[in-house]
Amino acid sequence: MASARETSELAKARDVRGRWLLSAPAMIIILVAAIGPLFVVLAYSFMAKGDYGDVKFGQFSLDGWLNVLFERDIFDDTLGINDAHLAIFWRSVKLSLTTTVLTLIFGFPTAYFIATRSERYRDLWLFLITIPFWTNLLIRTFAMQEVIRNEGVINSALQWAGIIDQPIQMMYTDWGILFGMVYVYLPLMVLPLYASMEKLDFRLVEAGYDLYANSFKVLWRIIVPLVKPGIIAGSILVFIPSLGAYVTPRVLGGGKNMMLGNLIDLQFGQGRNWPLGAAISISLMAIVMLALLVYVRNATKTGARHG
Repeated sequence: MASARETSELAKARDVRGRWLLSAPAMIIILVAAIGPLFVVLAYSFMAKGDYGDVKFGQFSLDGWLNVLFERDIFDDTLGINDAHLAIFWRSVKLSLTTTVLTLIFGFPTAYFIATRSERYRDLWLFLITIPFWTNLLIRTFAMQEVIRNEGVINSALQWAGIIDQPIQMMYTDWGILFGMVYVYLPLMVLPLYASMEKLDFRLVEAGYDLYANSFKVLWRIIVPLVKPGIIAGSILVFIPSLGAYVTPRVLGGGKNMMLGNLIDLQFGQGRNWPLGAAISISLMAIVMLALLVYVRNATKTGARHG
């Protein structure tokens, strides 16, 4: 006769087995729909370039990875640094980090303002923040184009006020791309920050003022540590899509200020170099993973030091 302990262990094993069987369809879908295409792209990066924009199956080649950072001279076939790719890599990382910082600068006070309103008006403010998500990204980007072009809202207002005589060139520059990405991704920073600030006990803020702390110390020593999960989540939600942005750099950059997303599209399209496009795609994913690991690890260490 089995003991009560053995019976409990058998029931627990059956429960675990049942949970695995129930989750098996979802796991299969994830493997096939998410991880499967990733392995296809990884395999393409190690194949030889095809003649018509495909790959030569069965022909192993490292040219795709080599051409990410290097290029061969058309005359003597010597290797040299690919300055164009390095410039695109640097522009992508620079604009993505700047976008993350600017959305945090603008999003933090916005989230704090919403969190400190009465419950009657919070839903209204959140509704206004989420309105841009109702519109397609391409339409929002074209709307931003009407704001920053030479005959757009900003230049027209500055000329009408007599501040400038000639329009300021903002379209087809890094500043134009940055302006557009901050506008597009700002709600992704505000919402996680608000979720953290909504749970903030504002009696701690009042206690800080009662202990004669100034506004900066209250912000830096009380509010920021308590809403750090929202800062981390918002930064991740902004940095990842902005690093691989395609539509905004394409429309506001005019094709000459490319980012990694545009470079990948170029290789799979007009460039007809699928191995190089696949290698750049995997490199983009590696950059994102590395940035996330460094950011989260530093944030965790900082949180541990503050208890």
